[in-house]
Amino acid sequence: MDRFFRFQEHNTTYRKETIAGLTTFLSMAYILFVNPAVLADAGMDQGAVFTATALAAALGTLIMGVLAGYPIALAPGMGLNAFFTYSVVTVMGVPWETALAGVLVSGIIFIIITIFKIREMIINAIPMELKYAAASGIGLFIAFIGLQSAGIVQNNDSTLVQLGDLLAGPTLLAVFGLIITVILMVRNVTGGIFYGMVITAIVGMIFNQVPLPSGIVGSVPSLEPTFGVAFGHLGDLFTIDMLVVVLTFLFVDFFDTAGTLIAVATQAGIMKDNKLPRAGKALFADSSATVLGAVLGTSTTTAYIESSSGVAAGGRTGFTSVVTALFFLLALFFSPLLAVVTPSVTAPVLIIVGVLMVSVLGNIEWKRFEIAVPAFLTIIAMPLTYSIATGIALGFVMYPITMVVKGEGKNIHPIMYGLFFVFIAYFVFLA
Repeated sequence: MDRFFRFQEHNTTYRKETIAGLTTFLSMAYILFVNPAVLADAGMDQGAVFTATALAAALGTLIMGVLAGYPIALAPGMGLNAFFTYSVVTVMGVPWETALAGVLVSGIIFIIITIFKIREMIINAIPMELKYAAASGIGLFIAFIGLQSAGIVQNNDSTLVQLGDLLAGPTLLAVFGLIITVILMVRNVTGGIFYGMVITAIVGMIFNQVPLPSGIVGSVPSLEPTFGVAFGHLGDLFTIDMLVVVLTFLFVDFFDTAGTLIAVATQAGIMKDNKLPRAGKALFADSSATVLGAVLGTSTTTAYIESSSGVAAGGRTGFTSVVTALFFLLALFFSPLLAVVTPSVTAPVLIIVGVLMVSVLGNIEWKRFEIAVPAFLTIIAMPLTYSIATGIALGFVMYPITMVVKGEGKNIHPIMYGLFFVFIAYFVFLA
């Protein structure tokens, strides 16, 4: 085992790798309860999604560890599950079964472009500014959903939104959870988001704002409501709006994974000559996890930046990921705890994740107006239109226009011009 994972080469031990794997799991365990809550808003069975989430995370992380040898864990992505539920299903009115088929197809496409090494071409085609803008916009969108779930922001017929009743029980609990989680994060507590959820849920139960669970350990919820459903709805994808949905799933997952891989690999000292060894295998692991997750019944599975906590604890090889995967499998037996994960408990998580995602805003060249305009439209449109796809579409339409007017049209990759017409068609057919 130590020879397979090359422990000596990476100067590590079983003890270090095991502690690192547990650390990574605790840092991202919140997804086990938040993802089912988010996808339940799309009409999916919460118990089935819990099982699908744990299995997709375990299988994806295991493939990453064994195939690519990286200490990187995977699970259904926060931005992508929000897009799935609140943009595709809620706003566009797409049935969750069809949306799940879109996730499946995006994963298959990802496998194909990985095998044929098209990913480098796509990375070079899309400017970094739009990648940063998309990540930031998704962060604002997730935070906005969290503020709504907490009751901090609510509907107003005249101004669209307004401040909610901060003295209402569920809102007070969410505010408390937000403060506690922020304190834990500021103090750099490993698994701060997860522990914040636990403390919030316990306080909620004490003050009768959260129902008591029927138990802690229970049987594994059935996958029957979601397993294989995507296959029966592949025929529903042949429309312009679903094409954009599939492209958005692909786009966000592609660059989220690439960014996470580079960040964690750099921290672990795996990067060689500014290149990522076994990048193809890592991306294949990610795309395979997305396909498996869609078949099981969850939104897009992607690499988690929380893996950096395990690297900080000493993780250097794929054995760290194997340990994390085993903990996700063990978590399957804790489904009764889903009952305590109310909107007040998950809202702080959404807000904190939003904060983390907008951190790349400073990387955008705001003083260049031709870049600032498409970046800003991408970011602001996501929360204001309640659609990640619309934000991306606006940015990809405006970018070629501003760059051509600036006289830099020759610097735009042909793929960007192709996407320009795709998204123009998106607006025309959805109008």
